[in-house]
Amino acid sequence: MLLNEYVDEQRLPGGNASGASRVGNTVRRKAGPWTPAVHSLLRHLASKGFSGSPRPLGIDDKGREILTFLEGATVGEQKPWPEWTHAEATLDQVAGWLRSFHEAVADFKPPTSALWRFGQPWAPGLIVGHGDAAPYNAVWRTDSLVGFIDWDFASPVSPEWDLAFVAFSWVPLHTEAVVKAEGFLHPASRPERLRRFLRRYGWEGDASDFMAVVRARARADAESIRTLARSGDSVFVHMLEQGVAANLDAAANELSEFAL
Repeated sequence: MLLNEYVDEQRLPGGNASGASRVGNTVRRKAGPWTPAVHSLLRHLASKGFSGSPRPLGIDDKGREILTFLEGATVGEQKPWPEWTHAEATLDQVAGWLRSFHEAVADFKPPTSALWRFGQPWAPGLIVGHGDAAPYNAVWRTDSLVGFIDWDFASPVSPEWDLAFVAFSWVPLHTEAVVKAEGFLHPASRPERLRRFLRRYGWEGDASDFMAVVRARARADAESIRTLARSGDSVFVHMLEQGVAANLDAAANELSEFAL
């Protein structure tokens, strides 16, 4: 008799879509047309020795992608978010992770057949960014960032466009109402946190110019959510119903008054 490998399957908390399940030391997630492109990215990262991402292991007999499990704590469905998401040490580690990721992915050229769920086709000068490296996709163990999960939104972008999203998520630069609900209670510290994050990443540009990129990214993401919701993508329909696009527009407006 064959053993049922799914007998101990456990649903993992969080997720905007159908979520993910743990089976042994693997994670099983619903695959999509973008999954082969994402797996090619993850294999490239593995070949570079980059440890801050899961490894792709193929597709199971239920049609789900199989990924290695990153051991550690996640935000899951907690509100407010745990204290580690707002710590300065975490901010430093996220900036360092992003810099290492950008260096590892710099020479990745996707297959010509690559299809991405979100964003534009790849072209020289672009990298493939994570697309959603926010606290809810971080894995934390003891006092260290392990890496990021949920790579479905990976897509070709400029490095500064990717940096803008991560800064928006971790400084954080969302509306004060949103970040307060997430447990961030010190909005006056955000200008210094932004400067700290950019220094740790190694950004050499002007912080004020960078804020224009952050505002543009927030508005573009809001419009993309609306466009993909109209196309019938259930994840983006759900995000639109939750007010994510409206909140991003509000954040872009609020950031017009952000003083460094």
